[in-house]
Amino acid sequence: MNILKFIESFTNEGVIKSLGEKHSRRESFTQFGNMGKMAAFAAAPLGIAALLTPNKTRAASASSAAFFAAAAETPTQALQLALTLEYLEDEFYQIALDTNGLIPQADRDIIAQISQHEAAHVDFLRQALGNDAPEKPTFDFTGGQGNPGGPFNPFQDYQVFLVMSQAFEDTGVRAYKGQAGNLMSKPDLLQAALQIHSVEARHASQIRRLRGLKGWIPGNDEGGHPDAVNAVYAGENVTNQAGFNTATVPNIPAIAGSESFDEPLTGAQATSIASLFIVS
Repeated sequence: MNILKFIESFTNEGVIKSLGEKHSRRESFTQFGNMGKMAAFAAAPLGIAALLTPNKTRAASASSAAFFAAAAETPTQALQLALTLEYLEDEFYQIALDTNGLIPQADRDIIAQISQHEAAHVDFLRQALGNDAPEKPTFDFTGGQGNPGGPFNPFQDYQVFLVMSQAFEDTGVRAYKGQAGNLMSKPDLLQAALQIHSVEARHASQIRRLRGLKGWIPGNDEGGHPDAVNAVYAGENVTNQAGFNTATVPNIPAIAGSESFDEPLTGAQATSIASLFIVS
């Protein structure tokens, strides 16, 4: 199964459990992952849900709406969500670099540099959060959730790896943007988040270039399946910005107006995407 078709089935109505509740950091992350997975499973087509959901949890996934919670709203929760995504990217690239024969030599320095950036982001966010930093979760990058082989194989197929890398980077870009408002009361943290955000955008652009695509997002096209509108790119094709219709700018194609602006993801949307790869 192609990851883009898989991501296309994600729901935009994801779940993020408040990480400010009084339970252990590991318990926080387990709930964070499990509820996001249940939300996505409940919205996914039956065939995908059956493939990804262990037998003992299939019944629970059907009633997951009872566990829905609000998206991240505080500066601490915003940074916890950011750290979640950075953990995911950091491990994803490290596994790829440790996998012999996966990355072509011509691209290896690029992927290594991106990996170093993600590691730095993890260290920074952990320091910023201090005792509120959640522990690193356990990831399953096949999306198989315990099923051997999973629906896709990023560490056996370089093109699949690049598609997933692009999706993770673009999710990070949109997620940082979506949390900016929740960091307004902490200008120093907001500035740091914006500094990370711009680097994540450069990563996304570079990965798209490695795939032979434009460095920016044309409409809501994730690359390879132009008719698909998935959770990572949903809403990217809007043309109205602060009351101005960018599609009416004279002498440019209508899609150029959309390309000129990136859109945010809410905490719930970002969680719905990331949690499909979180085991515990």
